[in-house]
Amino acid sequence: MQNISSVPDPRVATPPGPGSGAPRGRVLVVDDDPTVAEVATGYLERAGYGTEHAGDGLAALARFAERRPDLVVLDLMLPGMDGFEVCRRMREHGPVPVIMLTARGDEDDRILGLETGADDYVTKPFSPRELVLRVDSVLRRARRTEEHSSAVLGGAGLVLEPAARRASRDGRDLALTLREFDLLAFFLGNPGRAFTREELMKEVWGWDFGDLSTVTVHVRRLRGKVEADPASPGLIRTVWGVGYRLDLPADGTGS
Repeated sequence: MQNISSVPDPRVATPPGPGSGAPRGRVLVVDDDPTVAEVATGYLERAGYGTEHAGDGLAALARFAERRPDLVVLDLMLPGMDGFEVCRRMREHGPVPVIMLTARGDEDDRILGLETGADDYVTKPFSPRELVLRVDSVLRRARRTEEHSSAVLGGAGLVLEPAARRASRDGRDLALTLREFDLLAFFLGNPGRAFTREELMKEVWGWDFGDLSTVTVHVRRLRGKVEADPASPGLIRTVWGVGYRLDLPADGTGS
């Protein structure tokens, strides 16, 4: 598999995109390494995406404020303001899909990135083609959710309005990331059924492969926002040896 360390020429090595015309989406690439940024933006442009590049956190936030991208590819190890803080500040303005890049394979970094609100991560050195596939997957899932039925979902005091991307519990708004919203919507649409992490990754993330800790982290974050006592969850329960199940009280009241 070709990876970023070999610095391929994106003008030659990337398969043709979907053709001319409007871009498939706008991607902001944030990385202080000009080689990484050039290759990543080149591959994404060949795949049909419009791209912008920022070399540090402040420049990234300025680009983000000027014109909201459809997705952000964000390096964790930026000079000055790191990628974690950049992601937090972007999230203050609403959900936007984020794929984090890290030069380290350390699991703590990956988990912290996901807990900050990233939808996916890619570890350097990475295959530029894999990055394009990850961007495709994250955006496809985000758009599929936006186009989904506008029927309101609810139970146990939870109310989700898919069309408005709004969630609340007992009348109080919930600050959910894009993926947390999708995960809760899936649980509410399938109460009482246990799902494995593999099934959740396929149904919610749209991936047939990936690090299953992604699911674990998002379930933990979601519990912290919807459970009365996240340490002893009464809604999103762990089914040992299987995965997770949403239990709604029979009378529809909160837990």
